[in-house]
Amino acid sequence: MRRGTNLGRLGDFNQAVIFESIRRAKDGISRVELAESTGLSPQTISNVVRRLIDDSLIREDRTIVSGPGKPRTVLELEADRLFSIGIDLDPGVITAVMMNLRGDVVAIRRIETPDLGVPEETISLMADAVEELITEAGQPRERIVGVGVAAPGPLDPREGVITGPPLLDGWRNVEIVKPLGARLGLRVILEKDTIAAALAELWSGDHDGEGRNFVCVYFGAGVGVGTVLGGEVLRGVSNNAGEIGHYSVGRDSINCACGRTGCLAAAIGFDNVARKAEAAGIPLDVPATPTVAERAMGMNRLVDLARDGNAAALELLGECSRNVADMVAQLVNALDVDTVIMGGPVWARVNDFCLDQVNEIVNERFTAKAIHGISVLNSALGENNAAIGGACAVLDTTLSPKASALLLR
Repeated sequence: MRRGTNLGRLGDFNQAVIFESIRRAKDGISRVELAESTGLSPQTISNVVRRLIDDSLIREDRTIVSGPGKPRTVLELEADRLFSIGIDLDPGVITAVMMNLRGDVVAIRRIETPDLGVPEETISLMADAVEELITEAGQPRERIVGVGVAAPGPLDPREGVITGPPLLDGWRNVEIVKPLGARLGLRVILEKDTIAAALAELWSGDHDGEGRNFVCVYFGAGVGVGTVLGGEVLRGVSNNAGEIGHYSVGRDSINCACGRTGCLAAAIGFDNVARKAEAAGIPLDVPATPTVAERAMGMNRLVDLARDGNAAALELLGECSRNVADMVAQLVNALDVDTVIMGGPVWARVNDFCLDQVNEIVNERFTAKAIHGISVLNSALGENNAAIGGACAVLDTTLSPKASALLLR
């Protein structure tokens, strides 16, 4: 649990620390317990709690008796006081969710295999999905903190620009934050999908994120990782950390768009998968030069065949997951984490016949296995983890304690 400070000029930071402690306490928490967990003085706790009650972010719920002395009043989160919206812009599916302060998803919209060829039309599609969420949830618009768009990188979050994702044709240097914000009249932020997925595991999981160390693998139309060390998401200099597409798989010499051979992105990319599917007699029913939507439909067809027991389709998807597992094994050795969380729209459909294989490879290749193993888990958030992460990113920038708030200005 992040600690507060009793120095002056730091009220916003302390309020964020206290609010985060209350938000994570699913059974409520007393003022005395807040003082113990945050290190703040009873007077600071009292002042901040009063402000949070006045803002209707928390409430005094009940009293409890625990030994001698005055009964303690339990503070509870007003989970439906504020909401945020997250959008996962995956080349295979657009997912939009509305989430409350507790991290509960209250409404969801999914657009399967969308036509993303025209960015302006896609932004309109996203705006319509947000409006539908707000209508479905029946919440006043003023309770919506903002919209977080989780998109494949590379991107420039500060400028709100998607700079050139390899799987989104026609999306080079596309501004998304300003036009979407203008359409909705809401604050909009841009987050890398892999970072969003990792943030979702911290914000919405059934755990205290402090001290956690894990790799979160996002498996959609592409694959990438979000890394959490000591309870903090690693973002990198430009907020583009997590690209593993150009790690070498070491055994497949297929040419990659980057100009080299043997890259993970090429090995598990649709062009290579479709070529191998054709050689194996698997009908994916896509044109020779497919669009973004047609590539998504082809991959969905392969997954459907695998789920129906097609041996060749199962082997091809198994090969893809082995390649991903090899890359993840390299990461856990470099970072010495203890957990790998697998999620994303494609993974959610293949996890029941790929998870054991990934778990076996990662643990077999982990060099410190004599000291500890690696837990390889399916994300409890499933195919929605990046969309939930987009919603978490909005709340995180608004409500969570940031060390930068401690800087004197």
